[in-house]
Amino acid sequence: MQVGIQLPEIERVVPWPEYRDMAVAAEELGYASLWVGDHLLYDKPEGSKGPWECWSLLAALAAVTQRVLLGPLVTPTGFRNPALLAKMAGTVDEISDGRLVLGLGSGWNRREYDAFGFPYDKRVSRFEEAYAIIVSLIRTGHADFSGTYHSNETNSLIPPPRPGMPIMIGSTGPRMLGIGAPHMDWWNEWWNRFGNTVEGLRPLTERVDAAVTAAGRDPGEITKSVALHVALPGGGGRLMGANVDSSPITGNTDEMTEVILRFAELVDHVQLVVDPITIESIETLAPVVSAIHAAA
Repeated sequence: MQVGIQLPEIERVVPWPEYRDMAVAAEELGYASLWVGDHLLYDKPEGSKGPWECWSLLAALAAVTQRVLLGPLVTPTGFRNPALLAKMAGTVDEISDGRLVLGLGSGWNRREYDAFGFPYDKRVSRFEEAYAIIVSLIRTGHADFSGTYHSNETNSLIPPPRPGMPIMIGSTGPRMLGIGAPHMDWWNEWWNRFGNTVEGLRPLTERVDAAVTAAGRDPGEITKSVALHVALPGGGGRLMGANVDSSPITGNTDEMTEVILRFAELVDHVQLVVDPITIESIETLAPVVSAIHAAA
């Protein structure tokens, strides 16, 4: 099992030099991947908050790292034209020398859709069409599609994307899994959708396996990953998205290692969602990461 980390989203306004330093430190300390949330705006009790734009950050992170995987966790297809998104992904993959994991989803936060003028209705139907275009462009460099919500008149990516870019689906909804299973390489879920526990996660991974099998594929072909909530001293709490009663992973190095390793039964990769997310936290958790990689 490999261990990555999510970089800050709206915990605070983080300047680019701090993102760069965190990314470089994580790579040097042995983390396997870096992830960036793709959101535009949240309304929180203390006021509206918004992160920097995801794909701009991914391109910059690709340029200052050499080894770690990089990806959005995950990109709502409703935020961007699907053919343009495929071209953006191909560009970041080129900058990173083939290290991009293209995480895709339908989105959920209506506030940002309304604020930026994106249609929120029929999100899964819109995703289905966008996904068909993106998969075809990423896998073949070509797409010929005309649907209810999307069409692709310019049917080639020039230059073509590198072969082999993994496509990740971030959902456990039955319809979304049915759409994603025939073509996805990777599946991911967020900690508070399964209570941050192995027991809560198990039925979700079983649902993924069933969808992949129904699509005529071997579930063993799919990389599975989950984002896990980890709390260190000095954190202020973190809760976004669907709310499920859950407790963060805490403790000393051995205790956290033991808990996280339990997930190796079900997944191949975890992303640590750390509170607080600072360079000091990245350094503090490095022995946990090393221990997990050694045990794997």
